Amino acid sequence: MSNALDSPAVPEEGRPMLMSATRNRLGPNGELRRFWNITLTLAKTEFKTRYFGSVLGYLWSLMRPLMLFGVLYLVFTHVVRFGKQIEHYPLKLLIAIVLWSYFAEATGQSLTSLVQRENLLRKVRFPPAAIPLSVGLTSAFNLILNLCVVVLFVAISGIAPTPSWLELVPLLALLFLITASVSILLSVLYVPFRDMAPIWEVATQMLFWGTPIIYVIETAPENVRKLLMMNPLAAIIEQARHAVIDPSAPSAAAASGGAARLLIPFALTAALLALSLVLYRRAEPTIAERL
Repeated sequence: MSNALDSPAVPEEGRPMLMSATRNRLGPNGELRRFWNITLTLAKTEFKTRYFGSVLGYLWSLMRPLMLFGVLYLVFTHVVRFGKQIEHYPLKLLIAIVLWSYFAEATGQSLTSLVQRENLLRKVRFPPAAIPLSVGLTSAFNLILNLCVVVLFVAISGIAPTPSWLELVPLLALLFLITASVSILLSVLYVPFRDMAPIWEVATQMLFWGTPIIYVIETAPENVRKLLMMNPLAAIIEQARHAVIDPSAPSAAAASGGAARLLIPFALTAALLALSLVLYRRAEPTIAERL
């Protein structure tokens, strides 16, 4: 399905907003505001037109993770019967799928975003990073909608809200940071190396099985558990399950073998962010030329 911001042009409704954003200069933080305005404008236009002409419209953003959840739930509770012994397994599966779907969707679509919007980059001068970030922001809109569905299912299951639910705020912020870093890194690398598409497809599958999504971390052997919890996505998902669904489930710190071991996924996140920024700054002056 073609995107509204794909070449050869931006839709008429989005072009005036974009041009207005590029001219925005507000005080000493004008450049930062300009960057944010461009990113937000691209994201809004993408979100509005992604389901243009679709009968169900925005409902597709809710149905996709729910359909995946339904398939996995039936397989692992009625066929393999894996989840029968795990308390609140459907909810744990659902919240993991919702968080993972955001990461997979945002990074997968950001991968080719600069190449797909080649004409836009040539016509309007703005930081190229705004494009992959806007793709991630569009996916974040979907994530918020999907989390509302999670809260609905949690309420139906009789789980009362607790102050620990507030942990979702820093967890989502960390997830956004990881996703943005990977998105920028992939989009920049894809410009000179088109092999990044199949490579990332394989890497995504490996990450899926290396992250406690269809299984819970306490079912893994202890030595494997500590290895899996080095994955920042695993730490986020496990802590979200602990905070929102099941306080008796191990927290990210407990599953990692101690709070100090959480420094590993935090360090990996910081290294990923630094790598994406360094690579982007080096590639930014020549991105338009290489396209």
